[in-house]
Amino acid sequence: VGAWKQLRGQGSLLVDAFKDKAILLPVLFLVLWQATPTSGSALFYFETNELKFEPEFLGRLSLVSSLASLAGVVVYDQKLKQVPLRTLFKWTCIAGVVLGMTPLVLTSHLNRAMGLPDQLFALGDDVVLTVLGQIAFMPVLVLGANICPPGVEASLYAALMSVNNLSGGLGSILGGLATKALGVTESNFDNLGLLVVLTNLSGLLPLPFLFLLPEQATDEDGNVIDVEAESLGVSEEEKG
Repeated sequence: VGAWKQLRGQGSLLVDAFKDKAILLPVLFLVLWQATPTSGSALFYFETNELKFEPEFLGRLSLVSSLASLAGVVVYDQKLKQVPLRTLFKWTCIAGVVLGMTPLVLTSHLNRAMGLPDQLFALGDDVVLTVLGQIAFMPVLVLGANICPPGVEASLYAALMSVNNLSGGLGSILGGLATKALGVTESNFDNLGLLVVLTNLSGLLPLPFLFLLPEQATDEDGNVIDVEAESLGVSEEEKG
């Protein structure tokens, strides 16, 4: 009975937390950001069935991606954690769309014309995109930690990460529907380039909703700074 009461109490606190606009609005942005369609599955089939990448190379690719992910964490911590959330999300979205077009070089075999083997180009491309992806994901973790109110930190943080993962799953489903609509299959890659372009351009859709995010940054000691409040304070001092 005691455990049930505690569970109900935590559930009630969780519901109340999501009613708070300071939490609900950033969560809505994360859903919009993560739910954009992807072309990852189609590109995987292209690499294995068309480019004939072997499991051994795919394993190396996975290892390099893990190392690149660590590099992304270091870059964020050392260079970008003090950048305001809205600014960071804006530029990672834009950079993600631009760099996300690089698989077109692979699908069109343009890399071969430049003298770059498919595996080498795929390796370099994966490193760059993984670093960028990790840099883009770090603010999500920071935002999740910052908006959790006292008393429900663990439950709310777990709920936020679940929402984030579910939104990513929705993005995969939408990507699958786009793949089917364009007739891209495990053996037909005629419209793969168009699929890559459309799914990447969809990454710009969350940009008009950046206002849903708090204008926060982190100082060198990891403390959260309200950028808007700080700028208002500076303006007041200048007027005085």
